[in-house]
Amino acid sequence: MNKCCVYLVGAGPGDPDLLTVKALRLIESADVIVYDRLVSDDIIDLIPAGVTKIYVGKSTGRHSLPQDEINDLLVKLSTGHRHIVRLKGGDPFIFGRGSEEAMVLAKHDIKFEIIPGITSAMACAAYAGIPLTHRGLADGVQFITGHRRSDLELEFSQGAFSDKNCTLAVYMGLANLEPIIDAVADSGRPASTPVAVIEQGTTSQQRHIISCLSDVVADTKKAGILPPAMVVIGEVVTLAKTLDWFEPITEQYLQQSTA
Repeated sequence: MNKCCVYLVGAGPGDPDLLTVKALRLIESADVIVYDRLVSDDIIDLIPAGVTKIYVGKSTGRHSLPQDEINDLLVKLSTGHRHIVRLKGGDPFIFGRGSEEAMVLAKHDIKFEIIPGITSAMACAAYAGIPLTHRGLADGVQFITGHRRSDLELEFSQGAFSDKNCTLAVYMGLANLEPIIDAVADSGRPASTPVAVIEQGTTSQQRHIISCLSDVVADTKKAGILPPAMVVIGEVVTLAKTLDWFEPITEQYLQQSTA
């Protein structure tokens, strides 16, 4: 087996203090780091001088490097380096395509390790004072991607959407926010269902709006919310008024954001 090891590392949602101890150790000892767009600048700044950095970031509709080429890059790098860190925003195995890259490495008999990271849904919600579950409000949570490979049509589970006791956490949902919200409304959830849209959660640029199912599309546009953003749908969003510790919400917050 190739003596190289590729570490598929979750960088978390942006706040460098949320890196795991192992993630930080691997970043500091890497020969080369291949990183995504969603890895924050604060985390990139932790990479020691002299370490080779390769940017392969992707955004909706725009690809710095297609996924197949990223896979090939990791294989090629393994012939000249011993410790490769593939740094991904959030967690590698939650909408991070880490498993796809790991399968390619396994196919080529290249050693790899998976280092989990704090996924964006739990972290962004927590930094906005929103628990994804709360007794009496939500006894489950569903992670949903708002974007499909090659811009394929979105498909949703109406059964999960209709369960008022289940919080919906939507990744990469801004580009398709309107059809997502329409699907949730069509499932039977009331128009008054609370919705939060959190931009650049856990970072110093974090901002968010608190709205409802009937108004969130318009409110998000008025506020100029941009990717990356997490959408949280469900009654737990109401707790932000009490629990928001990172960015206090006032009754005037939405009006100020959309003015």
